[in-house]
Amino acid sequence: MKNIRLIHKWLSLVVVLQLLIWIGSGLFFNLMDGDKTSGNQNRQQVRSNFTFAHQDLILPKFELFTKETQSIKLITLLAQPYYLLNPQQALYRYLTNDYSLINAYSGQVVIIDQSMATAIALKSYTGSRNVASVKKLIPPIDDLPKEQNETWQVNINDELNTSIYVDAGSGQIINHVNDDKRFADLFFMLHFMDYGSLGNFNNWQIIFFSLLMLVLSLSGFIWVIDLTRKGRYKIVKT
Repeated sequence: MKNIRLIHKWLSLVVVLQLLIWIGSGLFFNLMDGDKTSGNQNRQQVRSNFTFAHQDLILPKFELFTKETQSIKLITLLAQPYYLLNPQQALYRYLTNDYSLINAYSGQVVIIDQSMATAIALKSYTGSRNVASVKKLIPPIDDLPKEQNETWQVNINDELNTSIYVDAGSGQIINHVNDDKRFADLFFMLHFMDYGSLGNFNNWQIIFFSLLMLVLSLSGFIWVIDLTRKGRYKIVKT
């Protein structure tokens, strides 16, 4: 019985510490400025007024199509039309996708390089366009824990250390992340016990903590039964 009491006391300490973290992070969520912590202070929607004659477009080469090709759509990047082919279309954008980007005028495959990624990123940014660095990242990516695709990171030299992420396959803007958003993400990580930085709350830490709660409840129940058997709890008639 001594071991049961010892386990119960130590588990109580662990659970209380996590409860304090939940309370503190939950309080932060209620007090935080949602617009400020979104990371989109200097983000603008990219609108294209570019018009083109459809008769000038050509179809991609036949060999680029496979039986597994699940989608093809016409998109615009930097005022130019492109076909975006995806033979492996995942349920969510951040899951592994296999894009092919085709110039709709020439029919040639286009690889998004550093200069093109930078131009795409700056189109979505309204602040000072002083680029500090550009990197091509392979997951895992610290700012984008869910991302499973290669991504261009365009770092802006501004007061918030903004990073703009561009999908290396499709050229689409994934997200803007700055210091305010990183600070908020820290609290999300603590609140959802996402200590492995997986970007979700369906993780082994939650499962393990649930098992600890179960053991805490069972040890407490056994302790109560033992105290009752020893006469420590008595029903007093009034």
